[in-house]
Amino acid sequence: MNTDQPTTDNQQPSTNLETNAIRIQNQRSHFDEHSTPLYLTSSFVFEDAEDMRASFAEEKEKNLYSRFSNPNVNEFTEKMVRLEGAEDGYSFATGMAAIFSTFGALLNSGDHILSCRSVFGSTHTLFTKYFPKWNIETTYFEANETDLEKYLTPNTKILYIETPTNPAIEVLDLEILGKFAKKHNLIFIVDNCFATPYLQQPIKYGVDLVIHSATKLIDGQGRVLGGVTVGKKDLIREIYLFARNTGPAMSPFNAWVLSKSLETLAIRVEKHCENALKVAEFLETQHSVSVVKYPFLQSHPSFETAKKQMKMGGNIVAFEIKGGIEAGRNFLNKIKMCSLSANLGDTRTIVTHPASTTHSKLSVEERNAVGITDGLVRCSVGLEHFEDIINDLKQALENN
Repeated sequence: MNTDQPTTDNQQPSTNLETNAIRIQNQRSHFDEHSTPLYLTSSFVFEDAEDMRASFAEEKEKNLYSRFSNPNVNEFTEKMVRLEGAEDGYSFATGMAAIFSTFGALLNSGDHILSCRSVFGSTHTLFTKYFPKWNIETTYFEANETDLEKYLTPNTKILYIETPTNPAIEVLDLEILGKFAKKHNLIFIVDNCFATPYLQQPIKYGVDLVIHSATKLIDGQGRVLGGVTVGKKDLIREIYLFARNTGPAMSPFNAWVLSKSLETLAIRVEKHCENALKVAEFLETQHSVSVVKYPFLQSHPSFETAKKQMKMGGNIVAFEIKGGIEAGRNFLNKIKMCSLSANLGDTRTIVTHPASTTHSKLSVEERNAVGITDGLVRCSVGLEHFEDIINDLKQALENN
């Protein structure tokens, strides 16, 4: 990749996530700015014909065009690479651009994907509507399955999962799946959006590529869109070449915002998790709630796995309200402080009822297959005082 790599603004290199998220930044200009400036330019200039030739021949690292690379995008990407413990990375306009470009770069006609059934809706659409047009098939397995060899074909190339999953908050064992992928020579890709690198680093468990929708907790304030894929250098090279030619580039402004957001990632996510655990524990006491799913509740079926591979439980709590779809809709109508939105990972607490909104076009059978029951509510717990969040949820449940 042709990029001017950011340096660490720290004479004493650190292995700590919190320090690297703050101190990795572009080299200062002659203005000696403390905070990285915006580089809002579509292109870059060259000293002479030889400089231009050598740059395009990739004999030197230099920004050529902001569709390929840009100083702000490079800084954000390098931070994500370091935080995830990866070798290289590439950033995109959105999380779905990252997912599509990653698969598009690595798959050929006739290839086969083995994926956990619980995936984001747009990812499911790629697998079931668009990839079959190019003779790329997907087989789903359930989150709690252990015998995956029966799903393998001679053309299986990629193992793909989210953990925790959206919106059912299932937790898959990265160590077990990492060993399975290595045994069968599969490219193991993990969507780490719900956990962020602060809570979970999948590469430690043999994962080849990690994908994020930076729109969520990476930004953390619902301001900009973005996506990123990090992992093995040879795989990122293919993804970079695909993206360079297809154009899903992250904007320099969004990259600048996201890089600044990473400076507070650790402290934000820690508070999100503290609030989410308190909300989950409260919900378990409510008679109108039949099930609460949060990775760090002892009642979660994968509690031990979550404790093994996650630092804390994340900010997403899923719970089942008794009474089905109408009860879920009534709950939303009673909410006073929390936001009704399809986004997540914001400073503001957000509640969503998937069965009547985001997943309403699926059949009951299709929803149940991915853990979306009629009364399921997904709560993205924000940074408000936890008592205010709980009081709003409590009054909405009592008035339901």
